[in-house]
Amino acid sequence: MPELPEVEALREFLTEHLVDREIVRVLPVAISVLKTYDPPLSALEGHQVAAVHRYGKFLDVETAGGPHLVTHLARAGWLHWKDSLPDGPPRPGKGPLALRVALDTGAGFDLTEAGTQKRLAVYVVADPREVPGVARLGPDPLADDFDEARFAALLDGERRQLKGALRDQSLIAGVGNAYSDEILHAAKMSPFKLAASLTDEETARLYEALRATLTEAVERSRGVAAGRLKAEKKSGLRVHGRTGESCPVCGDTVREVSFSDSSLQYCPTCQTGGKPLADRRLSRLLK
Repeated sequence: MPELPEVEALREFLTEHLVDREIVRVLPVAISVLKTYDPPLSALEGHQVAAVHRYGKFLDVETAGGPHLVTHLARAGWLHWKDSLPDGPPRPGKGPLALRVALDTGAGFDLTEAGTQKRLAVYVVADPREVPGVARLGPDPLADDFDEARFAALLDGERRQLKGALRDQSLIAGVGNAYSDEILHAAKMSPFKLAASLTDEETARLYEALRATLTEAVERSRGVAAGRLKAEKKSGLRVHGRTGESCPVCGDTVREVSFSDSSLQYCPTCQTGGKPLADRRLSRLLK
């Protein structure tokens, strides 16, 4: 799933390629991705792109004098830029193509979604805050005003485990399954440690790991073409998706805990005092 660093890189890429260009056609292929109907997709046509914004994992294409095109790529969605779009309208079918946006230059982009779980979402709204997922977002962890004190206040009294708290978009915007694993590995903390149990020193360490991990990932992604961002993300991960490989910090074997619809990866030596976590939904440290 694209998370804050990849979506931020897409925002920068689209800012360079879309701003001041006119949207001449928006072609829906999979109607299921459209989550709004008023204004219609056609309301975007004829307007120049004024800016591209990011809200957590949401991309917002703002038009001058027109509506916003807001997209959430979900687990298997992606944006494919094309310097020259194919002639003729795309054909509806069983392929991954969901939506096409064409510019006055002949360039544009496709939104696609692989797999059978169709969660890609597209909204056309007058204000991004009309999108429920945007309206409920917590603070952006890379914002200038997101300091350690604000982070500590968010975790104060939080009874959930750190893994779940970091992934909660209403608590902190933009962190998903992959980067929560990376942040906890950098902080040397168990994913099942209770957020409310953190000491002041541990809170500071987690805050630094959060900011550093995301900042470094954004820097790695900056300037990378949209089509190569997925590979760039994977290459920079130290534990997530690397079950059975050696931890790059200590050399221990990276382990996994599987759930019904996801999994997490961690290093026992770095994060859990050498103890493996039980591989079940309500895991606790083996005793």
